[in-house]
Amino acid sequence: MHFKTHTEAMENILDFFLYNEISPKEKLGPTGRTIEAKLLKRINAVIAIMRDVEKTQTKPTVAMLQSLFVMEEPNKKPLIVEKKYAEEKKEVRFRERRNIKNEL
Repeated sequence: MHFKTHTEAMENILDFFLYNEISPKEKLGPTGRTIEAKLLKRINAVIAIMRDVEKTQTKPTVAMLQSLFVMEEPNKKPLIVEKKYAEEKKEVRFRERRNIKNEL
């Protein structure tokens, strides 16, 4: 908006202050730049917290859960038997026991 004279501009400025009930001597609060700087600091702090949580909690937990679901086949190793026991297997070690009650 352009004003024709300085007087007209001053009248509009004074009307603005009267209408909004503020004084030109009052401080209106933080400026846009200071608010932006504070927000950026808080956002950076939140990002740092999230990264820390991810590094110390989320990734180890995911790794543990994935390890639970990984199926590995056990290694099948041949049994190692001493020679004397391998040769003894040829003979019968146990025999059926007769029931004495049935014979009587």
